[in-house]
Amino acid sequence: MRRVLAKSWAETKNTWQIAGPAILTGVLISSLGIVTVAFVGHLGDVELAAVTMGQSVIECFAFGFLLGMGSALETLCGQAVGAGQLNMLGIYMQRSFIITGVTALILTPIYVFASPILKLLHQSKDISELAQQYTRWVIPQLFAYAMNFPIQKFLQSQSRVWVMTAISGIALPIHVLLNWIFVTKLGYGLSGAAIVGNISWWFIVLAQMIYVVSGNFPEAWKGFSWLAFKSLSSFVKLSLASAVMLCLEVWYYTAVIILVGCLKNAEIEVSAVSICMSIQLWTLTVALGINAAVSVRVSNELGAGRPKAAKFAVVISVLTSGLLGFIFMVIVFIARKHLPKLFTDIPEVIRETSKLGYLLAATIILNSIQPVLSGVAVGAGWQSLVAFVNTGCYYLVGLPIGAVLGLKLKLNAMGLWSGMLVGTLLQTVILILITFRTKWGKEASQAEERIKTWGGKIELQAAS
Repeated sequence: MRRVLAKSWAETKNTWQIAGPAILTGVLISSLGIVTVAFVGHLGDVELAAVTMGQSVIECFAFGFLLGMGSALETLCGQAVGAGQLNMLGIYMQRSFIITGVTALILTPIYVFASPILKLLHQSKDISELAQQYTRWVIPQLFAYAMNFPIQKFLQSQSRVWVMTAISGIALPIHVLLNWIFVTKLGYGLSGAAIVGNISWWFIVLAQMIYVVSGNFPEAWKGFSWLAFKSLSSFVKLSLASAVMLCLEVWYYTAVIILVGCLKNAEIEVSAVSICMSIQLWTLTVALGINAAVSVRVSNELGAGRPKAAKFAVVISVLTSGLLGFIFMVIVFIARKHLPKLFTDIPEVIRETSKLGYLLAATIILNSIQPVLSGVAVGAGWQSLVAFVNTGCYYLVGLPIGAVLGLKLKLNAMGLWSGMLVGTLLQTVILILITFRTKWGKEASQAEERIKTWGGKIELQAAS
């Protein structure tokens, strides 16, 4: 027992060395969007619904795809670091820049033509047209996302997370101050909120890139190289596998927002659901921080050929995140009637948001476990398998149930959120079973083969 406790404490410290700053970074980054919603929410319910629709449908679609494309680096860089092969990390990051940059260019028309897309999805004319004004102004953020995710994975794989926290910590108060100036004092409305978001995101990206190229990674970063343009087709395949896994998850919430927009009193219902999602996002950042930690821990240990250590890291991370999720669930349940007042002054929105408080609390406990298991999948390289799980649970179970409850049985947002909750519960149970039955020795062997394939002698010699 004493030995188990000592190992548990050591693994907990290893996890929190990554998870702690990752959680703070996630809270700070997600707070940028929440601050924008909070400032715009005081302009009116249509403005709040428009920004919510722009963020939750258009931006979320692009954000999820780019996050997925960049997440291939989590598997590759993490396992390479565990094996002590740092030579190719900078090349991997540059390849990801190329892929995410081209992807952002392809996604740009979605921002430009947001209004007809939203109208095609049966959203109201007023919300759609106002949302398009917002999305056209935030196109620069799209390309900031394309650069941010590869840099983020490069830094995380080497446990350099505090620098991201520090940069985000500087960006958030600047973001709040600029929103107060442009939106509240100068009255620039949605365009002002969008411009402030662009400034904040590009500040974060440029500051992180300066840190990378300033000599802090002598082994992993050797400057820009033409090797970044080699093996792009194979890298795209791996990136797409990661993108499909993560996008199916991120777009699930987008689909829920779209269905909510089809309800009567769409402005009120969309606003209520968006506030709940914002609160959930705050709590979710903790699980996502542990997601980042377990992904790094699992990939590092598998790359180093230590399967038992990888398995133990999974157990500690799931227990830690589950305990924190339970605490957040209790807090949200108790404060469900007061939290909406942070986002809006409209009585109808506050009342509808409070009704969703019970389901929100249940969602929070599930979302404290499920993202950690997804982090295990990324660290081990199971992206394709989890993509199939996500498809079945979310789109064949969760959304149909939500549509029946919300639209057919007239339960409105309560019904749609209930369907989303069922899909998340099913996915969590399946991921627990997959993780429990995993043969970790086999996973370590596969990690060794993956490192040989992506960091083979020819590329390593060329890089050096």
